[in-house]
Amino acid sequence: MVNFWSHLNEEAVISILVVDVGSSSVRALVVRPDGSVAARHQAGAPANVPFPGLVEIDAKATAAAIVEVAEACLSQVGGVDAVGIANQRGSTVVWDAATGEPIGPALSWQDLRTVGTCLELQGEGLRLAPNEAATKAAWLLDNFDPARQREVRLGTLDTWAAWVLSKGELHVTDPSNAGVSGLLPTEDVLGGRAALAWDPVRLERLRIPASALARIADTGGELGPASALRGAPPIYALIGDQQASLIGQGCVKPGDAKATFGTGAFLDVNIGGAPPAFGAHAKRGERGCLPVVGWQLDGSLVWGVEGLMLSAGTALQWLVDDLQVLASAAQSAEVASQCEDTGDVMFVPALMGIGTPQWDFGARSVLVGMSTGSGRPQVVRAVLRGVAQRGADLLEAARSDSGYPIAELRVDGGMSQNPVFVQELADACQVPVAVSAEVEATALGAAFVAGSCAGTWSSLQEAAALATPLAVVEPGSDSHRSRWAEALSRSLRWYPELSELDF
Repeated sequence: MVNFWSHLNEEAVISILVVDVGSSSVRALVVRPDGSVAARHQAGAPANVPFPGLVEIDAKATAAAIVEVAEACLSQVGGVDAVGIANQRGSTVVWDAATGEPIGPALSWQDLRTVGTCLELQGEGLRLAPNEAATKAAWLLDNFDPARQREVRLGTLDTWAAWVLSKGELHVTDPSNAGVSGLLPTEDVLGGRAALAWDPVRLERLRIPASALARIADTGGELGPASALRGAPPIYALIGDQQASLIGQGCVKPGDAKATFGTGAFLDVNIGGAPPAFGAHAKRGERGCLPVVGWQLDGSLVWGVEGLMLSAGTALQWLVDDLQVLASAAQSAEVASQCEDTGDVMFVPALMGIGTPQWDFGARSVLVGMSTGSGRPQVVRAVLRGVAQRGADLLEAARSDSGYPIAELRVDGGMSQNPVFVQELADACQVPVAVSAEVEATALGAAFVAGSCAGTWSSLQEAAALATPLAVVEPGSDSHRSRWAEALSRSLRWYPELSELDF
């Protein structure tokens, strides 16, 4: 394709701008054809917690941050040939179609205000989860347009970013985001080539106007110009964060697996063009993994299974903010290295419950095995070990629900930079752990999708081959799995009434 900026710089290379929209910040990166990052900028877009369980996002501030970081990157590199958008999934925005003004706060995926609605719908045979977009959109409409008289648009953060960057010309999403919205009829999601459409039954029950919903396009392909940016480079990709991280770590073959350790943690396995054996219609597999659409290119779906940990980096932040035994999460490796072992101290990271495989929202963290001699280093190392052991739980569940042996685990996210944690993870999983050279592989994955469609690379496989690990950590001999199982059993069903909840 013709490089818009070639008249300014005869040596310009084809490059991709990625905007990665999270719940609390927005990042932008420019990726070159060799996979290197030529520019990087970040702006805060912090969530607001007006009450425990309610998590709101300022959509206008997020929009401003999207343009700000994108323009900062363009100022640094001079221009790009394609734009990719990655996003944290589930967070929901509703806005006025004419003015582009949000009609209320955006609701984060973490927001739990629709738990009661989800339980009510379960009684009607409609299973929706509060972290999905469906009931969030209905709540926003019920509270800010109860008569459904306004002409509105709604979407997840990928859709909002595309609207902002195109100055309202694009109202679009992709299957990786639509597939976890709760608004698709499961009978339409059949694997292979599929024409996905919003479920009229769910829309009617939730009183969501079909006109408010975005068009579902392929994950990669030219969508339209990002006219809010200099040069109006074309947008070529929309993809959810965990699926983007899968690609960004080179996991484009069936059986490839990655884990992202951030605030929580997600382990995803590429299983190819067919839904998992437990079926696309099942809410979860026998071992608690979710069926997810990985991406869709040229109308063909790639599927995955996903395991979820509710507390990962949150546990380290708990040591900083609440126990005040660390000055920062980054200090954890140094402190944990002051002891060779925990002395049988075990910590279960269940600050908000347990996800895969138990899905026990009433579970809570426990710290057990303390004795004389158990001090700060042992406690910090126990927290790192607990997150690593939960990672091994996700791996075992993913092996069972995907049907793949998973002989190596690739990792990214903030905790992947902690050498003590990575070694504990390798020990717990008993497989080599390959550490991503790019901490935020999400953005790299969105760049690979956009660039492979725009002509930077001939295929997604060629692009993903650039994702070589920074290091590969081999497992040691002691996995501590039996003691972990004992500690875990003590954390379950601490609040039995919450343990009964299931979405």
